[in-house]
Amino acid sequence: MDKLLQQHYYLIIYSSFFLSSVVFSFLMNNLFLRFFRTLGIRNNHDGTIIRWGALSKPSVGGITFYIIFLLSVACYSIFFSPSQVFYNTKFIGLLLSMALGFIVGLADDAYDTKPFLKFFVQFGCGIIMIISGIRINIFEVEAFNNIFTIFWVVGIMNSINMLDNMDGITTIVSIGIVCCAIIIILTNNDFENMHLIILVGVLAALLTFLYFNWNPSRMYMGDTGSQFLGAFLSVIGTLYMWNDHYTRDVVAPARQFIIVGMCFLLPIIDTTVVVYNRISKGRSPFVGGKDHTTHSLAYLGLTDRKVAITFLALSIISTLIIYYIEKNIAEWSHLYTLIFGIYFLVLLVFFFYATRKAASRREPTAEGDSKLK
Repeated sequence: MDKLLQQHYYLIIYSSFFLSSVVFSFLMNNLFLRFFRTLGIRNNHDGTIIRWGALSKPSVGGITFYIIFLLSVACYSIFFSPSQVFYNTKFIGLLLSMALGFIVGLADDAYDTKPFLKFFVQFGCGIIMIISGIRINIFEVEAFNNIFTIFWVVGIMNSINMLDNMDGITTIVSIGIVCCAIIIILTNNDFENMHLIILVGVLAALLTFLYFNWNPSRMYMGDTGSQFLGAFLSVIGTLYMWNDHYTRDVVAPARQFIIVGMCFLLPIIDTTVVVYNRISKGRSPFVGGKDHTTHSLAYLGLTDRKVAITFLALSIISTLIIYYIEKNIAEWSHLYTLIFGIYFLVLLVFFFYATRKAASRREPTAEGDSKLK
């Protein structure tokens, strides 16, 4: 009976916090939309930024993400254990990484910072994670784990930033990854997990922002949002997807690779396709362009909304796969690796084909086409 009452207590806390975060996010986004109409807006013809939408809109959504994140930390210290917040080195590392990602994103939206500075900050986020004890553990040699962790952080922060190229896409993808992490925590009955309330808060902020970011959008998250989310998701991915946070008798490395591949399916595929195509054409992978998987689907005839719905459907499928793995697969086998691996490869090949097919078609002009973000 005590356990049942405790579960009801958790349900009330998380539900109340989720609803409060939704209301707060909605009010904050409306406020920012009214008073900050120029933050993140740049001339589409000055070469500093390439957008898919022809209309300039304020990039203020990411500010709400960070505010809700901080409120989540404060609420955990109130309702659960403040000592786990202030005396936990991993959590301090999380706080510092999020702050660094948020600040560089805000600076980029306000002043258009140089790519090297963003890379330096992303590298710094990885270093902070390693120092605080947050690292990917898949190699026997610790140095390899540290290098791979930095590569992961920089890669995800850039992937999430690159995906922010069309209304709703990065928001949808981030919602899917956050839901996967929540499923992993809840299926292990870890209701007092210090990251759970943060995930619930960020989920509420993302769902609310999607209302403003759905096509035709009224605001963007900007680098403020994408850099923060990239840092946040890279930490969550390290703790709950790359590493087996919950002790099992035997941990199959293939299982962890599949979980990462399913959770981060769309960012990994988009970045892989874009980088390969640009390098194969002798172009720098770091110079923006309208050659992402989302753009390719639009060139092939899908409207912005249909592209977003496609990514939403793929995110839901990934979330269901993670739920199935966590709930039903206690012992991993090569058959599961083969099945989920084929699913990943099929989507990768499909998007490669879509980009090649789209490249052979004439790029739509801004006139008569509302798809230029």
